[in-house]
Amino acid sequence: MTVRVMLISPAMNAALREARFAGDSALDASGVEAARLAAPQVPAADRAVHGPSQRCALTAEALRLRSDGEPALAEWALGRWAGARLDAVSTREPEAVAAWLADPAAAPHGGESLLGLCARAGAWLDSLHDGGGSGDGGGGGDGRVLAVAEPSLVRAALVHALALPPQAFWRLDVAPLTLTELSGRSGRWNLRCGRPLAPERAG
Repeated sequence: MTVRVMLISPAMNAALREARFAGDSALDASGVEAARLAAPQVPAADRAVHGPSQRCALTAEALRLRSDGEPALAEWALGRWAGARLDAVSTREPEAVAAWLADPAAAPHGGESLLGLCARAGAWLDSLHDGGGSGDGGGGGDGRVLAVAEPSLVRAALVHALALPPQAFWRLDVAPLTLTELSGRSGRWNLRCGRPLAPERAG
């Protein structure tokens, strides 16, 4: 059975604007409003899930989704760097940041390596063909699965699905409230690149 996986990145929030490392920060008013306006553009799905962060949960709510929390879609665990600004960490720990960017197996922050993140995202993605994830485990897949997932998870899923080298992760950009689609099955995924979930403008 072919599975269609629709990955929606959550709306903008203050942490993203300030270039902070991942932390469990909520949406601000503008992010909530942007998600509400995008709701009519969300495609239909057989099952919807969202990452456990406030940002993902509130985006799913604003998009009017009836979705379940999915622990496998947790944000990249960045240890002691979580919530800090990238420029501040780069000034304080330049060698550690350089190692993190150069070596996908490195986790100088005490959290999850890039290889670990890609493996986690890939395991979740491949489990969907067998009815895995937060579903009832009945097998046979869910057909169309929609997930509100952090940009890091979307990027990691693409690295896995397309069998890209781990360093390609850093070359992938996922903007807020965009839809990225994968279809196929484990070992043979096809990509439909992200498109913005924005209301169509008249004229």
